[in-house]
Amino acid sequence: MNQQTARRGSALWALVITSVAGFMAALDNLVVTTALPSIRKDLGGALADLEWTVSAYTLTFAVLLMLGAALGDRFGRRRLFIVGLTIFTGASAAAALAPGIDALIAARAVQGVGAAVMMPLTLTLLTAAVPAARRGAALGIFSAVTGLAVASGPLIGGTLTEHISWQWIFWLNVPIGLVLLPLARTRLGESYAPHARLDVPGTLLVSGGLFGIVYALINGQADGWTSTPILGSLILGAVLLLAFVRHGITSKNPMLPMRLFRDRAFFGINAASLLMFLGMFGSIFLLSQFLQGVAGYSPTQAGLRMLPWTGMPLLVAPIAGYLSDKIGGRPVVATGLALQAIGLAMFAMVLEPGVSYATQLPALIFSGVGMALYFAPAASVVMSSVRPGEQGMASGANNALREVGGALGIAILGAVFAAQGGYETPDAFTEGTVPALWIGAGAVALAALSALLIPGRRGGSGAGATTKKSAQSAEEREPAVA
Repeated sequence: MNQQTARRGSALWALVITSVAGFMAALDNLVVTTALPSIRKDLGGALADLEWTVSAYTLTFAVLLMLGAALGDRFGRRRLFIVGLTIFTGASAAAALAPGIDALIAARAVQGVGAAVMMPLTLTLLTAAVPAARRGAALGIFSAVTGLAVASGPLIGGTLTEHISWQWIFWLNVPIGLVLLPLARTRLGESYAPHARLDVPGTLLVSGGLFGIVYALINGQADGWTSTPILGSLILGAVLLLAFVRHGITSKNPMLPMRLFRDRAFFGINAASLLMFLGMFGSIFLLSQFLQGVAGYSPTQAGLRMLPWTGMPLLVAPIAGYLSDKIGGRPVVATGLALQAIGLAMFAMVLEPGVSYATQLPALIFSGVGMALYFAPAASVVMSSVRPGEQGMASGANNALREVGGALGIAILGAVFAAQGGYETPDAFTEGTVPALWIGAGAVALAALSALLIPGRRGGSGAGATTKKSAQSAEEREPAVA
């Protein structure tokens, strides 16, 4: 009984530590958006500089996630988690103390480095600590917390900026990080991937390839899509990513074996994740601005009015995690993505300068329930679709694809917005936002179709079935080292 109680305590601590760390890393994707006017007033800088305060974090986060997962597998997941958390906490303090816009951008880039090391290891540490019978619910809670962080970034950033100062969107991370560091050292068990090797060529190829693609997407509008730097970056990025795919096929020990994508569950959930973040990130980016610039709400008021969307994961995701254990991940994920697509389409149909909040409310609710149903079982499907020794690389790949999807979403929907409208008047902003939302809804609808590739429970590959099977294998083949 004492041993069982200790195991439960260890699992609870792992859930708390990894969820809070995941919340911080996910929050910093969008927390800056509502603070940009205040940052520009204090630090100056052109529009491109302000965009980089957002994209510097996303860029380093996306391109280094795979390296973070590989380093954790090789040198110890708890050890590298602590390293990443230390970097992230220190960079947050540097961002709060930044004397100018260039220093802030540099600090945001270093924040992304810390998050890239820390974030992919949260799922593997949590999976190793939680018994198989309760893993679906634990991963559902974890996913709800991180999903809430992504969506509530504008609310938290706006509230802190409006009532204290923009520096506090970064200071917030510092005390939390300082509390988590000793807890992670004493409460998390160490684990490694069996026979883990650091794939340096693969790391360089995927990092360079993702950097080229994401850099071009972020700067395409400012520099011109047909300019030499943008076209060169796109071509070089594509070539490097193709070389990475070939490396994953032919190399003896690649960081991401391409054979993993032959598994329908792994391929389906990763395609769905990329498309989901493409549609959701770009849409939230524009809708949060619509509520402020067109509807006339303050940053805090706009965030509060988005709570039916942003707060829904906290209520629905634990239930969805339980359902995924019972009926499998595919129906829960596909239903959630379909509801999210419907919600974005409803926004596109009703949005106009004088639209009332009551008219927007159904779209907010549909989007919130849909996002919650997706986030809860997605992590479980990812972790159960691979062998225990490959969970680190699987987690890194899934998180990297999400971040790339987010960068794609802001770039693509932003380009549609700029082509169809602008910031000049409320009518111009609406004319640009509506077609962008239709693109976002279409991307999430494609994500729902991709989720149907995940095998159902009857085939033995549902999230609920495979999670238990994977967990049993993990306990037999990869015990944690205290």
